[in-house]
Amino acid sequence: MKSRKILVTSALPYANGSIHIGHVLESVITDIWVRYQNINGNECLYFCADDTHGTPVMLKAKELGIDPEELIKRTREEHIKSYSRFNINFDNFYTTHSEDIYEK
Repeated sequence: MKSRKILVTSALPYANGSIHIGHVLESVITDIWVRYQNINGNECLYFCADDTHGTPVMLKAKELGIDPEELIKRTREEHIKSYSRFNINFDNFYTTHSEDIYEK
C-alpha cells in the first residue's frame, strides 16, 4: 500500500481559559489516530492552536487587566503544559495570532 501524507487538527480552544476535559478527550483520540497512521507508514502531522481572535479573548484580557497579547502568551503556555500532561504530541501548537501561519 502506498503511504499517504495526512494533515490533522483538533478543534481550536479559545485562548481565554484553561483546557477542559472535552478538549483533552478530542485531542487524545486524535493523537491515538495520528500515532496509528505514523506506525503504519503514513506521514501524518498533527497541528493545533489556540483560537486567539474574537470577543472571548478581549473580554478575558480586560477582566484580568492585561493586554490581549499577554493573555494569549500565558494561555498558550498553560495549554501546552496541560496537553503535555496527557502525552499529546502535536507536531506544532501555535496560535491564530502567530505571524508564521501566514508564511508560504
